[in-house]
Amino acid sequence: MLMFMRLIILLLFIALINTKAFAASMKEVGMKGKSSDVSKTINIKMFDNYFEPKIIEVKKGQTVKFIIENRGKLVHEFNIATMEMHKKHEPEMKKMMKMGILLPTKINKNKMMQMSMKDKSMSHSHANSVLLEPKQKAELIWKFNSNIELYGGCNVPGHLEAGMVSRFKFN
Repeated sequence: MLMFMRLIILLLFIALINTKAFAASMKEVGMKGKSSDVSKTINIKMFDNYFEPKIIEVKKGQTVKFIIENRGKLVHEFNIATMEMHKKHEPEMKKMMKMGILLPTKINKNKMMQMSMKDKSMSHSHANSVLLEPKQKAELIWKFNSNIELYGGCNVPGHLEAGMVSRFKFN
């Protein structure tokens, strides 16, 4: 019985270490940057279902202005995160579709505002992300705090899986 208890404790300890090792916090990913600190501008083009460029070169500590343009015919998102964070964001995006906020070619902003009164996650107001209808443009200013493995991804259901992802390369 004592051996069994030790084994359970060891397995729980290993699970705790692995969770901490692979879970990045938003602080590690970066933070909303200040326009006065921008040292690089990168244009991101969103198509149905891919980004240009596929590799985005940045430096740890650098503040970057992203000019994001949706050139596709569908709604797309550009979200800076780890792959684990992209997967955790997926249920929120699915819920937005289910609630009629996120439509294939349109974002129902009135419904988004109404639903966000009940559920704050429905406002989709994240400093590391922009959600755009076709032909829209937006800017995102981001400061990279570390050189962990990051991706720019579209979390509209099915888009990330279809290859709508870019990888950040730290120089």
